[in-house]
Amino acid sequence: MSITAQNITKTFGKQKALNSVSFDIKKGEIVGFLGPNGAGKSTMMRILTTYYKADVGEAAVNGYDVLKEERSVQKSIGYLPEHNPLYLEMYVKEYLAFNADVYKVAKNRIAEVIEQTGLTPEAHKKIGQLSKGYRQRVGLAAALLHDPDVLILDEPTTGLDPNQLIEIRKLIREIGKKKTILLSTHIMKEVEAVCDRVIIINKGEIVADKRLEELREAEEQIIEVEFDYRVEEVLLNQLPNVKSVKNTGGFIYEITFNTAKDMRPAVFDFAHDNKLKTLQLSRKNKNLESLFTELTGE
Repeated sequence: MSITAQNITKTFGKQKALNSVSFDIKKGEIVGFLGPNGAGKSTMMRILTTYYKADVGEAAVNGYDVLKEERSVQKSIGYLPEHNPLYLEMYVKEYLAFNADVYKVAKNRIAEVIEQTGLTPEAHKKIGQLSKGYRQRVGLAAALLHDPDVLILDEPTTGLDPNQLIEIRKLIREIGKKKTILLSTHIMKEVEAVCDRVIIINKGEIVADKRLEELREAEEQIIEVEFDYRVEEVLLNQLPNVKSVKNTGGFIYEITFNTAKDMRPAVFDFAHDNKLKTLQLSRKNKNLESLFTELTGE
């Protein structure tokens, strides 16, 4: 196992942030750690990265005990915290060189991670001049410098615009082909976009642990589509396998289908046949949304 946690409990004053949390993550998995704000996600990640010590329980990363083998754990993980601690006055290459010295890795790794994370166009700039999306890339590059087997990413897409979201998600999926990734988020679309499995935590306790494949097998789906013009709902109801149609505002519609087959091509063809432009088209996993709402009350 790349990550194991057994009966982890952590209390801050009178507040129990984690209550007997247990899970295992296999090598090569991308796992979404999903939960409302304050559910205990960041606390668990800080225990796995040795920033916090659990009051009760045991945890290991790559076989190294987080309490007894801190240095080995730190060497085997790349960590991107929620609030990415960057030195804004440093140049990108300068900052990565500083981190390379800390990890005692060869300087040629700097050019490799700059290319890997798509930083080449901005590598000559100061970090303070970069957009939030590129700053996140710098944080990822620093986390990858020592070529760790495990990446722990805490809310890596917070504050990004839609284009930056797509870029960072694509980057995480690419990195996940070779590494184990634990990704903390409170955004369900994030999990659906990049993860193989989801662990849902609420009020410090694990309330669900499922593979995304299981959730996608549900015989019901929601397609969210935005057209460039208002459409009569009666027309959308004529699409095959439609259960319901809902206008959620403006020219945006949620269409629920009674089938596991991906209905996005049918919606796209509908737009084309009716001379409409499709401004956005996405498939929601209703089962995940329903599960999250049921288990967290959100």
